[in-house]
Amino acid sequence: MNPMRTASSTLIFLTAVGLLGLLGGCQTTPKTETGVPVEERTPSPTDSGAATTGATGAGVSGTATGAGNPLKDPRSVLSKRSVYFDFDQYNVKDEYKPLVEAHAKYLVGNKTAKMTIQGNCDERGSREYNIALGQRRADNVKRMMQLYGATDSQVETVSFGKEKPRNTGHDEGAWAENRRDDMVYAGE
Repeated sequence: MNPMRTASSTLIFLTAVGLLGLLGGCQTTPKTETGVPVEERTPSPTDSGAATTGATGAGVSGTATGAGNPLKDPRSVLSKRSVYFDFDQYNVKDEYKPLVEAHAKYLVGNKTAKMTIQGNCDERGSREYNIALGQRRADNVKRMMQLYGATDSQVETVSFGKEKPRNTGHDEGAWAENRRDDMVYAGE
């Protein structure tokens, strides 16, 4: 047996396995999972993120400061600041698209307003993988906002990976709360 050929074959095999592993982590086919659906959670009064369904752009206009600030009004869709994701996914679910659109329209109407989208993941997966996934989540929401007219200079993105969990539990309910983007406006 030729040792050079064996080493070369081993290297090719390991490279192929590595590439397959990377490609498997990049799939975009939505997965269904069991557990508590995000939309069934009841947020606490101090929770800055909550599920939204059927939200409209009502209450989107206004200024970033002063009385009647729609960003602080709990009756306004703009007071909701989190977009939740399925396991290992970064596509925005239909139920959160009105929320993203409302924030984008707010930015369009308030050219001096700026926000940071913070990508987060649950505790599963390596630190590096979760940083990359959190960044893809934040970047995807930013792209949606830009499609609605927000400018690149108004929206920054950052990934915290699994470093800033909202829920420190170790079950599906906790993980579902941690798979999110948080929208934070400058000055808040």
